Amino acid sequence: MSTAATPGDPPGGRRALAFWGIGVSVYFVAVIFRTSLGVAGLDAADRFHVSASALSAFSLLQLLVYAGMQIPVGLLVDRLGTKKVLALGTVLFTAGQLGFAFSPSYGTALASRALLGCGDALTFISVLRLGTRWFPARRGPLVAQLAGLAGMVGNLVSTLVLARLLHGVGWTAAFAGSAAAGAVVFVLVLLFLKDHPEGHEPEPPAHRGGAYVRRQIAASWREPGTRLGLWVHFTTQFPAMVFLLLWGLPFLVEAQGLSRATAGELLTLVVLSNMAVGLVYGQVVARHHGARLPLALGTVGTTALLWAATLLYPGAHAPMWLLITLCTVLGACGPASMIGFDFARPANPPERQGTASGITNMGGFVASMTTLFAVGVLLDATGDDFTVAFSAVFVLQALGVTQILRLGRRAARRERERLVASRVETVHVPA
Repeated sequence: MSTAATPGDPPGGRRALAFWGIGVSVYFVAVIFRTSLGVAGLDAADRFHVSASALSAFSLLQLLVYAGMQIPVGLLVDRLGTKKVLALGTVLFTAGQLGFAFSPSYGTALASRALLGCGDALTFISVLRLGTRWFPARRGPLVAQLAGLAGMVGNLVSTLVLARLLHGVGWTAAFAGSAAAGAVVFVLVLLFLKDHPEGHEPEPPAHRGGAYVRRQIAASWREPGTRLGLWVHFTTQFPAMVFLLLWGLPFLVEAQGLSRATAGELLTLVVLSNMAVGLVYGQVVARHHGARLPLALGTVGTTALLWAATLLYPGAHAPMWLLITLCTVLGACGPASMIGFDFARPANPPERQGTASGITNMGGFVASMTTLFAVGVLLDATGDDFTVAFSAVFVLQALGVTQILRLGRRAARRERERLVASRVETVHVPA
């Protein structure tokens, strides 16, 4: 089933690309800041003199704030529009990055990462809504994947550039210098960003207050497509997120005996694979919506297989070809998680897109947060046994697949009913 254009669709085109690009640039910088700890994990442990579980608290708190804010952010975006929410997010994540640069203690560093997570939480849902306001619906899957691709470029910058700065100019200069990028995108948002094209203004909310909030959340959650989107995002995103955000570098260096340089190259491979797969998944889903579930489940199965092969390899270290294959497959996790939004988007009307996207986006970050904490605790409990620690991945994947299979048929049936109803309404609209 392909996505056809509908009456009243935004026009797209170069103007749409320019305004959407401003929003994407904010998300790009947010991801650089979000993933900066991934290349500084070992340095942070030395700087603040903390254990593995305490180190995981940095990313855990950041993701806890991020995940907890997704529904409020979706409601804010639906009510206030993209520009205001993105501007606020930029201020918060830039302040968090600056605070992390100058933190003299573990406690202040934790507070800075929480502030960063708060600002980061405001970005992606805003960018998704910006895409739905500026581009026609048939472009939705590709536009969403391209937004995710921009985030991966930010991850790549963090891996390649920030890592070199960190070991070249030191902790404070590297993190404080990177914060300048936040100031640049803040100016772009204030001066140039527009929420929507002329003639495509959204309907103002009919009600305000707690009743409106409850209705928005309840109506979005009642849709099987929203819940399916959440579980697809939950199950697909977290293996790569955990690897890139914190535990990939320690695993490759301490458990697999690689140098930091080689480990950094493998982390870069995850990002490059993500960028390539994202383009493919976006094109496939845009043309064939029936491919959504097979792509998501196929990615989960392949990821589980490669993790099992790597962790259970009989030698002291997994061979390089296996580590390369694992990192290549992990690169598909991000694009697969974006498929979750392709279930939630058609299940909800325009006035609920932000709320539905917020619910969906919670999934992967709750899973990532849970796994980050579990790996840190298991490493401390087992004397840094990464095989036992990373077994947490399989538990969460099994839970997610169970929910996906439970909701898949129900969501597909509702989507077909909605498509038939829209065609009937189109036929009966007088010329």
